[in-house]
Amino acid sequence: MYPQIVYNELIVDNASMQLVAKPEQFDILLLPNLYGDIISDLAAGLVGGLGVVPGGNIGPDCAIFESVHGSAPDIAGKGLANPTALMFSAVMMLDHVKEPAAAARLQKAVEAVYAEGKHLTPDVGGKANTKEFTDAVIAKLA
Repeated sequence: MYPQIVYNELIVDNASMQLVAKPEQFDILLLPNLYGDIISDLAAGLVGGLGVVPGGNIGPDCAIFESVHGSAPDIAGKGLANPTALMFSAVMMLDHVKEPAAAARLQKAVEAVYAEGKHLTPDVGGKANTKEFTDAVIAKLA
């Protein structure tokens, strides 16, 4: 039906190895829930950790946007969580609801905080807590 689409099946352990060795070979990964969770955690590790990876589940009638890491109960309430994933999930949601200007504004604010490097959380090499990072992003939005 779509001859221009190249399709390939891989078992999850080989897909994991290929993703680490040659990630550029992939455009889209379509996976069932368990394997999707495994691969998304692997990919998160390649780009800085679970604290920076947004998530979106988009269906024909609704969409849900969330951090890939979920609720992170082991660090909840301690000020250790990196809010980047949640903020980037919000960027994806804003794009989805056709608010590209708001999405771009938030994306640029987060990127500016990273570029400055003063208010990063420990998982990405900084010393800031969740509130300090968030306040820095808010300041960039002003």
